[in-house]
Order: sequence, then C-alpha cells, then structure tokens
Amino acid sequence: MAKDLLTIGGVELNSRLLTGTGKFHDDALISGVIASSGSQVITVAMRRVDFETSQENIMQYIPKEMILLPNTSGARTAEEAVRIARLARAAGMGNWIKIEVISDQKYLLPDNYETIKATEILANEGFIVLPYMSPDLMVAKRLEEVGAAAIMPLGAPIGSNRGLKMKELIQILIDECTKPVIVDAGIGKPSQACEAMEMGADAVLVNTAIATAGDPIAMGEAFKKAVEAGRAAYLSGVGGVSKQARASSPLTGFLQK
Repeated sequence: MAKDLLTIGGVELNSRLLTGTGKFHDDALISGVIASSGSQVITVAMRRVDFETSQENIMQYIPKEMILLPNTSGARTAEEAVRIARLARAAGMGNWIKIEVISDQKYLLPDNYETIKATEILANEGFIVLPYMSPDLMVAKRLEEVGAAAIMPLGAPIGSNRGLKMKELIQILIDECTKPVIVDAGIGKPSQACEAMEMGADAVLVNTAIATAGDPIAMGEAFKKAVEAGRAAYLSGVGGVSKQARASSPLTGFLQK
C-alpha cells in the first residue's frame, strides 16, 4: 500500500500537522512540541528572528531537519510581505513562505487582494508560497493561477480557538481546489482538527491551541493523533447522514407472542 504523503511544492511530507512558534510561555517547549506532534513544517514570524544573539533567539529551539515556513506577520500590504519574504530567504531561511497580509487590527482578517499580489510576485521569484486567506473560492482559484503551492483558509479569526466557523466555505475549497488545502487559524481542539481532516482537508496548521495548552507537549501529541484519525476516516469514506432512523439490523424475525 502506497504511503499517504502530503506533497507541497514538490516536497513530500509524512506529517499533515503544521505547527507554529508563537505564544509559548517558554520557547524551550518548542522542540518538545515538534517531537510529540511529529510535525515537519513550522512557521515562524520573521520579526521574531534575531540571528545576532544566542539569547532569546527562537531558532535555537527548532531542529535543523524541520522545514521552516517563515511568515510575513506584520505586513499590511503586498509590498511589505514581499520585502519580508526576501529578507527571510536572504537570512538563510529557505524559499518557503507563508503570506500573511493583515491591515485589519480588530479581527485580524487577511487582505485577500493584497495576498494575491504578493503570491504572484513571490511565486515568480521561485518561492514556495502558502497564502493565508479568508475562504473564498474565486480568490482561491486566483491564488492557484498565480502560483500558490497550497491554499490556507482560516477556520476562525486567528488565535481565537473557536473552531471551524467557516466550515461550509472551507468545504467548497476542499472540493474545488487542485492544490493542497491547509486549514489555518481558529482550530482550538484536537477534535476540530480531526473534523477538518474528515472533511478532506489536506493538512492543518495549529499554533495557539498547542502553545497555550496546560501541557503543550502533550497537546502536540493529541493533535498528531487527531489529524491521523481524521485523515484515516476521510480515506475510509465517512458514512452518509440521514434525517430518519435506519435500523442496523433487519426489521424482520421478531419474537412471536
């Protein structure tokens, strides 16, 4: 039986759980979370990286075999996102980039229009671009056209742990997109990650729910198992839903009075 690998930008991955580096009360927990979660891709905000010091340098907690997914957190326009991406590559962080363009400071919703512009520029420069976006089919199609390696719709506002509030729109993307769909932002519990995978999402990215857990390392393992369970259920073919009861055994052969 062939391995069920996730392929992004030509790179094959065993794990379908992407993790992050933000909000840990102690950054030293990050390496333990990576080990317990089995994640192979980790996102890090470029503005948190400081190669000039060994202290408070988040990179020291990330194993070298991890694929770095620097993100453009803090960018308000496509131009700023492109500048951050180029800085990341120049700093030796590879050519994967998660585009985050957010000008709305209340709900922290991504600017889909600026995200498309940044994706096109960076894809043409050879980046493997993973754009974070509000789930909208026309935007997702446009992102695929301009070179996105995957589509990353939000489940709920970032950092909210509210779950799959955009479920129906995400399902449309899963059904219609040709590139991997990675549900990002809002997933607060392993059960919600499992649900996204049961829907057919190719992967999920979880940061806040793990980092703010009472035991982040144990929670990393819980998310690993949930993602694997959801994927297995999807591949197995989830049973249909009915409004009416359906007997699990024939309604014949009753005991006679």
